[in-house]
Amino acid sequence: MTRETPVGLRFGDEELEGVLVARRDSARRPGVILFPTVMGVSDLELGFARQLVHLGYTGFVADLFGKQFRGAPRDVMMKELKRLRDDRSSLRDRLRAVLETVTELEAVEADRIVAIGYCFGGQCALDLARSGADIAGVASFHGLLDPPGLPPQPIKAKVLAFHGWDDPMAPPEALVALGQELTEAGADWQIHAFGHVAHGFTNPGARGAVPGVVYNELAAERSWTSLISFLEELFG
Repeated sequence: MTRETPVGLRFGDEELEGVLVARRDSARRPGVILFPTVMGVSDLELGFARQLVHLGYTGFVADLFGKQFRGAPRDVMMKELKRLRDDRSSLRDRLRAVLETVTELEAVEADRIVAIGYCFGGQCALDLARSGADIAGVASFHGLLDPPGLPPQPIKAKVLAFHGWDDPMAPPEALVALGQELTEAGADWQIHAFGHVAHGFTNPGARGAVPGVVYNELAAERSWTSLISFLEELFG
């Protein structure tokens, strides 16, 4: 059985509220931060976190938008997405604040943390690595790939990116550019590209209502299996 506990974080004048997903005992375990899609904290990411808890990790689903946006409609969240993406320096500070909060949680081993993310959250995981954060690794699932335009930092985290080759939000040339960027930053990186796969392939609710965003069961399973191998490589 898992326990799910709201965890507040103040960023400037904003009240954020992530969710700690952990076992019911008090033992510390390697932590996995989950950065959500544009829709913010949802059952999708909470479900992934529960699976990770059963595998021996502690999950933390991060709120980047603010607790008042929980369950808000897509058009509202798209405006908030633009707000965050328009200032990547502030977004980096926001991500670092989330990381600091997670390192202080009693259920997390502070020196054994990974960040993963989906869509916008995938970009957030990459941006946390780009900041030079001293964490074990990051993994991006169908993430946005454009760099933040900030002074480059040596990347300490191992980087894993899962990408649909037909993703209209990140064409193949963006994937090549990411590989070049990670190489120049000295990162240990790997990219898994899935043919005939679009954006949002991990989300069973993505059925094409948003053009180019389509669930793909096989790509979802392949990427999840690879993530588990990545975590085992990092933490044993």
